Amino acid sequence: MSERYVRCRTAAGEQFYGVVTDTKIVRLSSAPWLGRRTSDQEYAISDVQLMAPVEPSKIVCIGLNYHAHVTASFSADKPPEYPLIFLKPPSSIIGPHDKIAHPPQSERVDYEAELGVVIGKAAKNVSEKNAESYIFGFTCVNDVTARDLQKKDGQWSRAKGFDTFCPVGPWTVTGLDWRDLLVEGIHNGKVMQSGRTSQMIFDIPFLISYISSVMTLLPGDLISTGTPSGIAPMKSGDTIHVRVEGIGTLENSMA
Repeated sequence: MSERYVRCRTAAGEQFYGVVTDTKIVRLSSAPWLGRRTSDQEYAISDVQLMAPVEPSKIVCIGLNYHAHVTASFSADKPPEYPLIFLKPPSSIIGPHDKIAHPPQSERVDYEAELGVVIGKAAKNVSEKNAESYIFGFTCVNDVTARDLQKKDGQWSRAKGFDTFCPVGPWTVTGLDWRDLLVEGIHNGKVMQSGRTSQMIFDIPFLISYISSVMTLLPGDLISTGTPSGIAPMKSGDTIHVRVEGIGTLENSMA
């Protein structure tokens, strides 16, 4: 059974996790991956501000994980032999409708629409066969990148790590079949990225197994699984939608 879990802020500034039921949000006593303990408090969706639905200890991202993206954006003849993993800091996370800042150090900032995987329990040296049991749910991610700095630095920490460079949301969806979902990046109303998760070079169980052989994944950690081809720069006032089939749409604009 599929459910939607959110993280919210009230007008008074109080923050909490909740589960969406029809037009209501039922408050939870803790993060949903720590146990689905509901309360008797309910809120209308219109009465709260949706925040990023995760507070991960780390964000593990995958580079070059769609064949067309490798060819179109990096002019590579063949895909990487192993997943290219990098980290974004938790301080880069923003929620739905929050503004993406354009850092003065960069002349080109791109959007990257991606499927995010939320980890449900601690994972270390997980086998590919058992990897799916460590998934709590899925969300939309925009892996915002200062493209010129990525090329200049030769490694990706600065280009990927600015504050506001990881929009996530609008919620986490459980019980979703990840194998063939449509992932789209929409720039000012025009679909620029369109790919299916079945076109990934490394699928999600393999990624969880591979990453957990390097570092322990903790409950609530986020894996961003790579972007289809079609990335392009944003400018002030532009709106970006990341739309993932079965989840919904994450909307942000550039300040």
